[in-house]
Amino acid sequence: MLDLHRLTLLREVKLRGSMTAAARELSYSHSAISQQLALLEKEAGITLLEKVGRGVKLTPAGEGLVRNTEAILAAVERAEADLATAHRRAQGTVDVAVFATIARSIMPAALAALAASHPGLEVRLHLHDPEVAAVRLISRDVDAVITDAYPGTEGAAGAGIHSSVLGRDPVRGYLPAGFDPADAAAVRDVPWVMEPRTSAATQWALRVCRERGFEPKVAHHSSDVLFHLRMVEHGLAAAFLSDMVIREAGSEVIPSSALPRDQHRSILFLVREGAQDRPALVAIRDAVTDLLASS
Repeated sequence: MLDLHRLTLLREVKLRGSMTAAARELSYSHSAISQQLALLEKEAGITLLEKVGRGVKLTPAGEGLVRNTEAILAAVERAEADLATAHRRAQGTVDVAVFATIARSIMPAALAALAASHPGLEVRLHLHDPEVAAVRLISRDVDAVITDAYPGTEGAAGAGIHSSVLGRDPVRGYLPAGFDPADAAAVRDVPWVMEPRTSAATQWALRVCRERGFEPKVAHHSSDVLFHLRMVEHGLAAAFLSDMVIREAGSEVIPSSALPRDQHRSILFLVREGAQDRPALVAIRDAVTDLLASS
């Protein structure tokens, strides 16, 4: 019989991209993982990994075994959710990965509401960028992820992940303070501040600008959206900012009418497939949904 622990180690190598990265993330030595996977190959009776340069990659048999492992883990999630549902109470400890803006503006109130309505539930927050958070979820380092997605960048939830929409947050373009918000020419000439180049937010922002017929002069990159807002307020850069950020800061900046004003990002709740009916996760999802709706 195949060992489930060794199967999950193979899955980690697939997920992390290398045996070294998997070992580092799991606090294993490289040799310990190598030995465990050698035993798994012996159990399977077929080669699961092959050398590529100085690293390894999964063989077709290894890829197939990982897909089956995903199905096994989803079944385990469903079994755990069924047991939790039998109690009919949201209880226990839940680790949730969140992004910075919602961590500051929504989650404190959500945790307070959950503490009052579900005293047996302990929610622990972990601040992660969206890309990192999804990996943490698949690796079972966290139980849920609250993240955002921009139009055209949402894509399908990854294998083994269940996604639901908690709410929508309008996103508008802002010219630097001191510019006429209706100045259509200014959007082409002013410097812009955006998130890192590879982020979904920046890919969306660039597409919006190009659809308006111009290439933005991106002078600054930062994942800190409050920095974006301060650059706008000090007349130093243009930026796309969500209403959640504007409300949190109490800012009085005025969106530009020269840029689309009907855009939004979706706030998503991600859990592992099979766990979506677990009472503790449902309670967290509902608490955040209610606060987003009332904000």
